[in-house]
Amino acid sequence: MTTGHVRTEPERIALYGQEFARDPQRAYARMRAYGDLAPVELSPGVPATLVLGYDAALEILRDPGTFPRTSEVWEAAVGPECPVLPMMMARPNALFTNGAVHARLRSVIVDSLDRVDPVSLREYVQRNADTLIDRFAGDGKADLIGQYSRTLPLLVFNEMFGCPHDIGDKLVRGMSAIFDTVSAEEGNALLGEATGELVAYKRRKPGADVTSWMMSHPAGLDDLEMVHQLILLVGAGTEPEQNLIANGIRLLLSDERFGGDLSSGSLPVDDALDEILWTDPPMANYGTTFPRQDIDFHGYHLPAHQPVLVSYAAANTDPSRATADRKGNRAHLSYAGGPHTCPAKGHSRLIASVAIEQLLDRLPDVELAVPADRLEWRPGPFHRALTALPVTFPPVWDRP
Repeated sequence: MTTGHVRTEPERIALYGQEFARDPQRAYARMRAYGDLAPVELSPGVPATLVLGYDAALEILRDPGTFPRTSEVWEAAVGPECPVLPMMMARPNALFTNGAVHARLRSVIVDSLDRVDPVSLREYVQRNADTLIDRFAGDGKADLIGQYSRTLPLLVFNEMFGCPHDIGDKLVRGMSAIFDTVSAEEGNALLGEATGELVAYKRRKPGADVTSWMMSHPAGLDDLEMVHQLILLVGAGTEPEQNLIANGIRLLLSDERFGGDLSSGSLPVDDALDEILWTDPPMANYGTTFPRQDIDFHGYHLPAHQPVLVSYAAANTDPSRATADRKGNRAHLSYAGGPHTCPAKGHSRLIASVAIEQLLDRLPDVELAVPADRLEWRPGPFHRALTALPVTFPPVWDRP
């Protein structure tokens, strides 16, 4: 397999393992010595190039002709057991296609999501958030990953997509394995099984939900296309969403810039989400592309059919784009850019902001149970995800 600078570059910087998970910004700082792009390793023996510069990232995201999303050559070389393959393999969905095929598949997603009523979505989140908070409010302590942020997006997804709980649970277990690159092949199989079950269920029992709206769209998706659009949507709507919620709570509870507002009764949740999306996005490194041919790009040689990933986290913190105040600034790349910009970014922010507001409203005196720098992060090259978020608070027995 061609790996680019093998004869001249130092050892590639690993995007896996606990060291990277603990302090990815330190790794990105080391990588900047290479310029806008750097040689990395996604898992042992799987080389790639990571895009660190904001302008370089945006240029790639806007040019799918030069930088397509998939490569059969690369997939054949790494083989089916490659732990990062399920996150990077070709699928017939809007994320991994280009041109007319992409436009057709994306139109189904955009049109169906546009039918979601924001008021109803807010009510979904509030109602499910309250249900979860009720379960631990009297305990005086909780793990806001296991007891809140991991479960809430699933409950909202199930409601939005008309998905039975048992199928939704399988979807999340499969997707978590893929993101962690642990048992990824088994996770991918579970994900395919669960989405197939959801498609079959909604063919039998259509309703007023996103899955049914996608099925009835004039584009006429077949079952296989439906399965892969749902894989994309559950991937975007559960794992990254739980991390956005959890990382936003962590920031609000640990950063003195927000602590004063909390104690005075103000909830600067949107400001915290802006900060997270700029500095610690839940999807840290993705937007995988594979150059069609060898290319020299921003002073770096990119070999054909070898993965080039966009580091949203590093691009957003590119020193050339430094800004003192990120409040209200939505020019970050955390929802990608170009033709593959996330079509659900409005839904994502709404779900996260309501989830955080509801928690802080119900438990206004919540505090981290351990110092923020002692929180542990899940390893993996793609996401920025805590293993747990332990908190304490005065027990609350009744809803306000």
